[in-house]
Amino acid sequence: MPLLTRRKFLAASAMAGGYAAGLGIAGRFGLAAPLPTQILKAHKTEAQLSDSGPTKNVLTYGDAGMPPTLRLTKGKPFAAQLINALDEPTTIHWHGLRIANNMDGVPFLTQPYVNAGESFDYAFTPPDAGTFWYHPHCNTLTQMGHGLTGVIVVENPDDPKFDGEVVLNLRDWRLGKDGQFIAQFLPRDAGKSGTFGTVRTANWMGEPQYDAPAGGLLRLRIAITDVTRIYRMNMEGADAAVIAIDGNPVPSRFPLDSLMLGPGQRVDLAVRMPDAEGAIAMLKDTRGTSPKTIATFRAVGSSLKRDLRDLTPLAENPVAKADVATARRISLALSATAESTAVDSICGSLGYSFWAINKVPWPGDTPDPTAPLAELKLGNSYILDLENLTPHVHPIHLHGMSFTVLASSTREVAPQVTDTYLINADEKVQLALVADNPGDWAFHCHIIEHQKTGMSGYLRVT
Repeated sequence: MPLLTRRKFLAASAMAGGYAAGLGIAGRFGLAAPLPTQILKAHKTEAQLSDSGPTKNVLTYGDAGMPPTLRLTKGKPFAAQLINALDEPTTIHWHGLRIANNMDGVPFLTQPYVNAGESFDYAFTPPDAGTFWYHPHCNTLTQMGHGLTGVIVVENPDDPKFDGEVVLNLRDWRLGKDGQFIAQFLPRDAGKSGTFGTVRTANWMGEPQYDAPAGGLLRLRIAITDVTRIYRMNMEGADAAVIAIDGNPVPSRFPLDSLMLGPGQRVDLAVRMPDAEGAIAMLKDTRGTSPKTIATFRAVGSSLKRDLRDLTPLAENPVAKADVATARRISLALSATAESTAVDSICGSLGYSFWAINKVPWPGDTPDPTAPLAELKLGNSYILDLENLTPHVHPIHLHGMSFTVLASSTREVAPQVTDTYLINADEKVQLALVADNPGDWAFHCHIIEHQKTGMSGYLRVT
């Protein structure tokens, strides 16, 4: 069936009530849910993001300030209604959540875009616990760049008990000296590592400070919702252990020591706070020539005298393990290109084509997608042989499914289960997965300029 015809059918069926029918066949990834309980109204606002006064045309969900941190429970139904009060189409993608394809929020590929003044009901049951996030998948560079990025916490009641928790939403803003938005990207940077912001924030604040019990164990959930920046994280003044990456427990906990993470990635840290009242721990980004303090944490009260070794392991998420011996291999090459200009679409185009997957540049968000990168059979195992032919780092994200890192040509890797892999320049990596979620699933670089100028595609599971 031609792709465009399929898209038209998708749009028509959604308007005719196909959304409800889709829930009925969603299987274990998308169970029927009650009427929407979480209202997410996308709209313009003003926010104090710098010392230069309020910034206009900031975008958010909800009534005030930063998009809310959504708290879900593993295995329990969740429902939300997106109300589009913007002057352009939008959607919501639930980054990292393995849910039904028609809930994934990618225009033309999984759902129709939500026009200005319209609404869309999302409903699903998260199968995994961990730290995730949500954002548009329509005109992404502008909508995400102007603020439409929020954190999701999926809780497991059986998780080990902490003495406190802090959630950090890390992102840049491209603001001029007057505190107002400037051009979201520069073509000369989009063809390299991306255009960086001018104002850096955690939870829409510069270097915020949070209190935590002295001598206690703090769970620090961090989501990098920026469109460009790659971090190298360290903790000063306290011991910090990495306990989960991208929503999944690490195979073995390890100290936080120059951990590199890119846009779209998340990390959970167990921080043992200092014993002394008033002592400060600092989370830092040491990548580049100018180290930056991201946030600080102040010890308060008398010491609880906890120990990181007190923490029991996080439970594994129910991600199917690939049968490596029988897995079919799929080659995917990331490269630069200057072969053509981007195809315009109602969801935005940057007008350039700098990047490609398997020599095909696709900006995404277009009504007539390219052919799938590969067609996978439901329930079968696969190994993605991913090769970065460029001199730049790319955080590669797969929708709808999780994979396990098997091997790298440039470094030792642990068998981490994840949905986003930060692939180094000239690196080759093997990623194993089970194709257990039917549909067309986006696969792209999460440096948004790279995605929107060609480094995007999708895998089809039938």
